[in-house]
Amino acid sequence: MSPEAPRPLAGLRVLDLTVALAGPYGTLLLAGLGAEVIKIEAPQGSDMARFNPPFYGRDGIHVGKMQEGDISLTILARSRAKRSISLDLKAERGRDLFLRLAETADIIVENMSDGTMERLGIDYARVAAVNPRIVYCSITGMGRPSPMPGVKAMDITIQALSGVMDTTGQPDGPPLRFGLPIADLLAPLYGIIGIQAALRQREATGVGQHVEISMLDALASLLPFEHVDVFQSHGFPPRTGSHHTRLTPFGVFPTADGHVSIAAATDAWAERVFEAMGRRELIEDPRFATRGPRAVNADAVNAMIEAWTRTLTTAQVIDALATQRGVPTAAVRTAAEVIADPHLRATGAIQPLVHPDAGEIAAVGGGIPIRMSGSTVGLDRPAPKLGADNAGIYGDLLGLDDAEIASLKAAGVI
Repeated sequence: MSPEAPRPLAGLRVLDLTVALAGPYGTLLLAGLGAEVIKIEAPQGSDMARFNPPFYGRDGIHVGKMQEGDISLTILARSRAKRSISLDLKAERGRDLFLRLAETADIIVENMSDGTMERLGIDYARVAAVNPRIVYCSITGMGRPSPMPGVKAMDITIQALSGVMDTTGQPDGPPLRFGLPIADLLAPLYGIIGIQAALRQREATGVGQHVEISMLDALASLLPFEHVDVFQSHGFPPRTGSHHTRLTPFGVFPTADGHVSIAAATDAWAERVFEAMGRRELIEDPRFATRGPRAVNADAVNAMIEAWTRTLTTAQVIDALATQRGVPTAAVRTAAEVIADPHLRATGAIQPLVHPDAGEIAAVGGGIPIRMSGSTVGLDRPAPKLGADNAGIYGDLLGLDDAEIASLKAAGVI
């Protein structure tokens, strides 16, 4: 696809009032798909992610105390392809400017704490009064009003409350946090789906709407897909470590030099695993011949496979199962190996980060993992400095002259 091909969301303007991860990741995706995303922060910087180590500055990349001129790698990653303006929404002039911007916008995304948007006077009802076509997306921890108003909705909190943590870890061990901030990353994906659906409905009705996404709802909605309630009622533990009991043999096994994943979820694949092990007699054993009995006897199956894989290198296991017998098997790669993968670099799923002054730096960010035949996507502009687009937005878009902009800056509104 030619780099001149259109971006699918080109022509849409997004006002980004998000902080931390859940909201900024959603607006990052919108920017990568071609929308004009204007990130709005207080003049001193109000996104808590600005203070997340590691930082990049005159001392290179470091994880120490933030110094003058440092920019968090978090911001360099999550603000790519966005524009940046500063605006004090607590000031009356700031609120008035925001509502003027809202009149020109198609989408607003916010993930502020309960009651914040109402206190500022820029909640959905107020914005819709000046722009009925607005699609206003709110990403919250547990909904509004929150069923647990005293609980701060951090990713680990949502993992704990959603039941997902109860399914992660060894059967005889404690619940474990999922390795990535999965609640923070999942909620904005649902947010993008909701925004796209609302835009589609707006084409028919001419009217926007309020899209509300709860991190708790999003993560908890996935729990029933594994039927944990039914399996627990039949004596299966909620946590099965690196194995999937219902699909045994299905899990991660140690080798002489690493680990492999084996997904022999069908009877035919399980037979081929037993054959590769030199244990064809297991195919006729009623405890292991079909999926149901294998699930009941998963510990015995996994122990036999582990005893075999430990005697072989990762490459030998892959050859015996994947190459020779077509059983889904793969090496468990390290995160460093994946980040360095030339294929993922070529597709743009992994891409170098760029500092607005220093250029490309020795760190990476995630790209937009979407390919389209008639348009392009991508995060091809570095994150701007805070307020870098004040003149363009306030001057060119809202028509303020230099004196008005200077007055706003002197008053601390921008």
